[in-house]
Amino acid sequence: MTTPNGHVGQHGQNTADRPSAHYGHVGEHGRNADPWAVLRDATRARVALGRAGDGLPTSRELEFRAAHAAARDAVHTALDADRVRTALAVAGVGLEVLEVHSRAPDRTTYLQRPDLGRQLAQGTRLPGGPHDLALVVADGLSPRAVHEHAAGTVAAVLDRLPGWSVAPLVLAHQARVALGDPVGEALDAGIVVVAVGERPGLSSADSLGLYLTHGPRPGRADSERNCISNVRPPHGLGYAQAADTLVALLQASRQLGASGVVLKDEGAALPPGAG
Repeated sequence: MTTPNGHVGQHGQNTADRPSAHYGHVGEHGRNADPWAVLRDATRARVALGRAGDGLPTSRELEFRAAHAAARDAVHTALDADRVRTALAVAGVGLEVLEVHSRAPDRTTYLQRPDLGRQLAQGTRLPGGPHDLALVVADGLSPRAVHEHAAGTVAAVLDRLPGWSVAPLVLAHQARVALGDPVGEALDAGIVVVAVGERPGLSSADSLGLYLTHGPRPGRADSERNCISNVRPPHGLGYAQAADTLVALLQASRQLGASGVVLKDEGAALPPGAG
């Protein structure tokens, strides 16, 4: 039998059923050249995995299982507050750091009751403002993302906000995005930005998201927020690029007195001076 590449396998078997048959011609030094290599090098997505019989090649199956395990580990990892504090200090973030907890008492409850992750634990007290901005670093669904990327992101943002009054940084345990609303209200902040570990994917277990809300208070809808997603150099947004975008949105939000669907990241479409 002849394969699509014009080769007949041993005993007449079509070699297209073998993983190597997808790699086409023979490249330099006699090695099989992979025509999909360029595409795979350009994306973290799972493309051109090949096949072995009716299934995936063993190496691809093992890669999938490892990625799935990394995503599960990211979700269940506990936030290491001391590690974050140290990283912030090393990055030159001079803000006082406060810690709060949501009403979810543990990780299992947090995953089963998203509503509790949006509410501050009873008895939480935070110093009032007023402040132009409050920054909340929340574990979310990937504390790993916070461990690896929060300090660099916060430092880059603060470097671009001279003259802004910034509240003490709040480190939040078992927190959802909306926990920033009662935190921002308690701090009397005009705008709150929540840097949160995003839900892990099979190619991104360490993605950090930035959520901006003008006039934070409990009850704000998701449509009243702006999001910058996938902050995770070198495979996602770099700290500088994310900070540039966020600061432009912050300046525009302060001018408009709003955030969310009325505030677009469209460069020239932002109010004059927003960049």
